[in-house]
This record gives sequence, structure tokens and C-alpha cells, in this order.
Amino acid sequence: MATNYDYDVLYLGAGHGTFDGAIPLAGTGKKVAVVEAEAIGGTCPNWGCNAKIALDAPVALTREQERIKDQLNGEQLTINWTANMARKHSIIDVLPGAIEGLMTSAGIDVIKGYGKLTDPHTVEVDGEKKTADKIVIATGLTPHKLNIPGTELAHNSKDFLALSHLPKRITIVGGGYIAMEFATIANAAGADVTVMLHSDVALRPFYQPFVKKVLVDLQRRGVHFVKNSNVRGFKKDGDALAVEYGENDTLATDWILDATGRIPNVHGLGLEEVGVKFDERHGIDVNDHLQTSVENIYASGDVINSKQPKLTPTAIFESTYLTGLLSGQSDAPIDFPAVGTNAFTSPRISEAGVSVADAENDDNYKVVKTDLKDDWYYQVDNDAIAERALVFDKEGHLVGASEVSSHAVESINTLLPAIEFKLSKEQIGRIIQIFPSVASDVWATI
Repeated sequence: MATNYDYDVLYLGAGHGTFDGAIPLAGTGKKVAVVEAEAIGGTCPNWGCNAKIALDAPVALTREQERIKDQLNGEQLTINWTANMARKHSIIDVLPGAIEGLMTSAGIDVIKGYGKLTDPHTVEVDGEKKTADKIVIATGLTPHKLNIPGTELAHNSKDFLALSHLPKRITIVGGGYIAMEFATIANAAGADVTVMLHSDVALRPFYQPFVKKVLVDLQRRGVHFVKNSNVRGFKKDGDALAVEYGENDTLATDWILDATGRIPNVHGLGLEEVGVKFDERHGIDVNDHLQTSVENIYASGDVINSKQPKLTPTAIFESTYLTGLLSGQSDAPIDFPAVGTNAFTSPRISEAGVSVADAENDDNYKVVKTDLKDDWYYQVDNDAIAERALVFDKEGHLVGASEVSSHAVESINTLLPAIEFKLSKEQIGRIIQIFPSVASDVWATI
């Protein structure tokens, strides 16, 4: 490090795009700082994955009880929203302090405040300048906000994950992960849910025949979908709210969730001033070393413009890659593995590798589809919505998989090693899973 810099590496943002790599980087002897204006840990621990799955746990339990109700005595379980939210807070609210403790114990300076680049080596934090040889931008994504009349009446995902009382009528605008997952949770907890879709498609990145099964099930449970909704505005209607949509339609509701996507946190960082190239919709441009257009500035996590899924595991992989690069242990370009993706609806939809939709239009692949309802393991808990599609290359290697079922996450996680390493039949045969288990059952299919 040049002696005139305060730090070897300074990170903007304290999410998974930072701390998973910053902690081991500090362990190599580098002097490291992390600047964060909000909660330490970023979106995933505080307002994303961890919080969501905590609220979803009772949903999964009620679904399981529903599937095997004929084997049980007693009434169907219902969700206590207030208690569920309190439990979520009890296991989530400690995470920022715990993550900060891990960083400070590693010798990292954690600087609270809003950081802005003033030159390629300088970040100003609430009027105080900090310098670094290398800077990593890991500011993540922020909720998109509809530009329509009354947009201030809508809430975002952070607000939903902090609701102390569940409104009776909830309207969700959007059709992505957040919209479908929160529609599942709110409906299961007893709310009247309406989902306003921009088009006639939801969960666009996933295999659509599987998505349709989830939507049909949600409709059966009372979720109302408005396709091609053309939401025009929100307004107050006495003690309630109204959503104006279509040509001249109005929907009365109590609470509105704007789930129209997430956009990169690129504004107010001084990127233009120092010459870091970015796209407002897709994020910061990086090369195969996660290096931006400014030589000593790198980017990691959801804020980068990448074809990789914008997910926590991706951010962790990028952050730990930078540990090797910035510590001098490696100069190789980043080589992404197969990344599993999932929609935490009930049932789940999980995928990894070559998509089924792409494979169906390419003669180099073979798609094998299986209805799992009659599979012995899926019969154990009467999983009525259960299908899998496997993608094989011409040599017979598994290169992609998709599943809709209550076991989809475990199934795709089980298959990832075969996809990533293109295991041969002989290698697959040498892996003996615990039996009986989902993993054993899934592994036997390849």
C-alpha cells in the first residue's frame, strides 16, 4: 500500500458483496474499511432472504399439514401474524451487530455514514475523507418505485417485512420473486390478496409451465390476479386506498405493495464524477476481474451489470473472488459456477444450469420430464404439485434442472454438483446418499 492511503481496500456497502470477502481479506494483512449508511449486512439479512424465510416457515408448515391432514387429528393450523413477525425480529435484529462484530474482530474499520467517491482513491463519508489504494463498490439494489400519481401511498418490500399487523386487503403490483413470495405469505396468513401483473406472465425467468401450476394453486387459495393491469395510480378513499388500473377500473384495498422490481444503487455515489461507467437499469459495468472502467475501483454483488442471477450466493462468490485478487493470491478471471435459483412460493420453483426453455429449442440437449406425484418419496407427504425437468447434453451429462414441488430446493441443491462438474455415470454411481431421503431419490434419477 502506498503510504499516503488510509487503507489498502475500502468497501462501499456492508452486504454479502462485501463482508464475506472483506473478513478473509483483512486476515491476509490488508488494512480494510467498510462504509455503510444503513444496516450492516445489507438487504439479505435485514430485509431479504433471512427475514423472508423466517416469515415463510409457518407457511411451509401449514402446507405440510394440509397435505397430510387425513393422517392427523385436530384442526388446521393458522398463522399468528403478530407472533410470526415478533419471531422474525428476534432472529433477524441481532444480525447487523453480529456481522459488524465479525468484521471488527478481523481488524476492519466499520465506518457508519453515506459514502461518496470524490476521486478514484477517495471516499467522503459525511464530510470526512477516507483514502484507499483499491475501492470496491458493493451497494446492491434498492426497490423500484412506480412513477404514477399517488406512488407515495405504496410500500416496498422493507415495509412488508416489518408489518406489525397484517392488513385485511393487500394489493401487490408486480410479478417477480418479491410479488409472488409475499403474495404466498400474505394469503396463507389470511389476507385478501390481489396481484396486479404488468403482462400475463409472472416469475418470467422460471420455466413457465411450472410457474402456471403455482399461479393456479394460488388462485385456488383465493389470490386474485389481474393480468395486463396497466396500473395508473393510487389514491386515498376514505380510510382505505384505491388502485386505479385498466381503462377506467378501480380496486379498493387497505395496503399496497410496489413490487415492480429492484434497481442498482448507483446514484449519489460520485460514479459519474470519477468515470465509473454504469447503466441505470442494470448496474456498474465490470470486466472478468470485476474491475470497473476505473482501474483501481472494483464492484461486487447485485450492483454490477451481469448476466449472473442477482442473488446472495452470487454476491458471496464475487466477494470471495475479490479476496484472492486483491490479496495477490490470484490474478485469474472470475469463473462462475452453476448458480441455483429459487422462488420461495408454496410449492417452490427451483432451477440451475441450462434452462429447460432454452434446451427445448436446441438440438444439443435432451429434456427428460417427470411427474413426481407418484414418486414414492413425494407420496410420503402427498405432494400433489410435483414435477421435474432434467436437461442432458449429447454426452449424457446433466447440465440443467428445474423442479416445482415442496422439495424443489433440496432437489436442485442435490443436483448442483452433477451439473457443475458434469459428472459421469460412474462418478454419480459412487455417491451414495442417505436413504430414505429426497437427495437419495433425486440422485437416482440421473
